[in-house]
Amino acid sequence: MSEVLVLVDHADGTVRKPTFELLTLARRAGTPVAVFVGATEAASNAAATLAEYGAETVLVADDPVYQNVLVTPAAELLAHLVGSRQPAAVLLPSSFDGKEIAARAAAKTGSGVITDAIDVDADLTATQQVFAAAYTVTSKVAKGTPFITVKPNSVAAEPAPATGAVEAIDFTPSGTGARVVSVEEKPASGRPELTEAATVVTGGRGTGGDFGPVEALADALGGAVGASRAAVDAGWYPHAHQVGQTGKTVSPQLYIAAGVSGAVQHRAGMQTSKTIVAVNKDEDAPIFELADFGVVGDIFDVLPQATEEVKKRKA
Repeated sequence: MSEVLVLVDHADGTVRKPTFELLTLARRAGTPVAVFVGATEAASNAAATLAEYGAETVLVADDPVYQNVLVTPAAELLAHLVGSRQPAAVLLPSSFDGKEIAARAAAKTGSGVITDAIDVDADLTATQQVFAAAYTVTSKVAKGTPFITVKPNSVAAEPAPATGAVEAIDFTPSGTGARVVSVEEKPASGRPELTEAATVVTGGRGTGGDFGPVEALADALGGAVGASRAAVDAGWYPHAHQVGQTGKTVSPQLYIAAGVSGAVQHRAGMQTSKTIVAVNKDEDAPIFELADFGVVGDIFDVLPQATEEVKKRKA
């Protein structure tokens, strides 16, 4: 079977969940081969985990040129691997970096690119939701090697033990583009990454700036905290937590919208959530049209009660 390259999303060797989902999809179309950009030692530690989800080979790009730079070297690397290994496709996470790397590498190889897929079939037909998730479409790259980015939580990661043999890549990118000159440590919240979380609790204009009940419920559920554009624009919560067309796209198992009206801009970022619960004082709020379950009430009454009930059931 042809190889399907999967760009590994990791933090110092700790592989993030979207990579396991990509390996699961890659097995449908060919032999999964993980591409790890980072230190050989970190790759060796990650190889066992990658092999657990089907990676037959772990290609390691360990070169100083990849350090403290943005996407340019990774795009050159994938373009080189497409030329040298002739894979059936390249799968990447649908993050900001993943989409830019895919676009650059596809342009370098004269290939087509599909972004924000929610499924990939064995013949590399990709499924997407477009126009604020109002339509579901299927598409297929007609030229070159398909580069496909996939939204996190689109498929369930399924273990399928493989060899996971580590192999060094003998390639040095020619350019680095922009370079990172300083890094500010992000305060640890103890919550999962927004785009990877199985549960997301989002606060909107109805919070009035008080995200305490939203955070408490998210913590009780082991979920992440999101914010609507209105809340972010008001300065109530950081932009990194914005869910919507101009923020992040999420697709958790459970999405709770607290005090969120449900504007089209917001819906575009969360419509693919498996179960949607809305809490709003306005019974005519558009979010109720989308919700699987709705509660008409004050979030400052409803959320604390829900939090206490969750804690009781977990005790």
